[in-house]
Amino acid sequence: MNAPLPHQASRLQQVDALRGFALLGILAVNIWSFADPYYASPVSNPAYASDLDHLIRWLVSVLFEAKFYLLFSFLFGYSFTLQMASAERAGERFVPRMLRRQLALLAIGLVHGALLFYGEILILYALLGLVLLTLRGLSARWAATLALVLITGTAVLILLLGVQLLSAGLYTGAADGAAVLKDMALGGDALDTLAYNASHLLETASALWLLQGPSTLAMFLLGYVAGRKGLLVAPYRFERRLPGLLALPLPLGLGGALLYGYWAAYAPGGGLEVIGYGISQLTAPLLSASYAMLLLRAFNSPLGQRLCQRLAPLGRMSLSNYLLQSLILCLLFTGYGLGLINHLSPLWMPVLVIAIYLLQMQLSALWLRSHQYGPCEWLLRALTIGAWPSWRKPLQA
Repeated sequence: MNAPLPHQASRLQQVDALRGFALLGILAVNIWSFADPYYASPVSNPAYASDLDHLIRWLVSVLFEAKFYLLFSFLFGYSFTLQMASAERAGERFVPRMLRRQLALLAIGLVHGALLFYGEILILYALLGLVLLTLRGLSARWAATLALVLITGTAVLILLLGVQLLSAGLYTGAADGAAVLKDMALGGDALDTLAYNASHLLETASALWLLQGPSTLAMFLLGYVAGRKGLLVAPYRFERRLPGLLALPLPLGLGGALLYGYWAAYAPGGGLEVIGYGISQLTAPLLSASYAMLLLRAFNSPLGQRLCQRLAPLGRMSLSNYLLQSLILCLLFTGYGLGLINHLSPLWMPVLVIAIYLLQMQLSALWLRSHQYGPCEWLLRALTIGAWPSWRKPLQA
């Protein structure tokens, strides 16, 4: 039998703020899938020839890629314990309720992937959430051990693949024409965009399952352990020991990120990038944890408290904001809208990311002034509990 949950709060503002912060990193990475047809291609975009272009891509690889989906996955596992507490308070059986939630998330992911973004991750979350459901009886020690095995085992396999590619002389990748086809499809009309997304959904979902599935499940498990122990409930247990806790993970995380970022930007598609990705599998969780601990510590200052209050609405509406990001990027870069794919220099990407994120921050705060949930969160909750939750907040007397 599971131990009683250490907290009964249905929502923690710091957790919401962390999730809102994670959305920034996800946007900073996903925008390249829409803007650059050569993103995740075995060759660099020939249009990105300047040192500044490569510097921006390198910074994105170092600071964002393979870090923020880990943080988001950790928070998914943490929120799993909040769902358990919610079911307990409602006097409902948890397993049927969670099954409905994950199946609803799967349906939303399939629609999102087919219509807007073939590289979406909700499908992976929905299916791995079912795996987490079956593993919920694991003790904290066994859950953490399994997470460590998943991370290290995957990293070793990727490193072995990278060594094999290098031994075959494949230091970088070779052009295969896929980027040109993507440029033509997403830069065409709306039907071309729809056909491209729908036809690549299954292929990309399978690749995500292989490349990100083990690490995602590992972070689910670590988040679940953190939720069971109430580690994100202030005051934080790690706060007094923060310098010591960061002494090793932060430099190791940054070192792995620098190595992966260099090879991803300057030697894409071959054994060097694969080895860098394998190293990143080991070090990226350390950097993600460092990000989270530093931000949680910052929330205790007056300025940090205001930042937390601004980020929390984004996190409370994380599903709606994730889907909205895809919609905005589609309207900017694909045949659904302006068709700007491969038309903007990398220098525009940080500008657009900041503008979209600030817009979402404002919209989220405005929406939650009068509504209990974000629109997609409301739908997901309705499908989860099998009833229509309140749409608007009750009027104050």
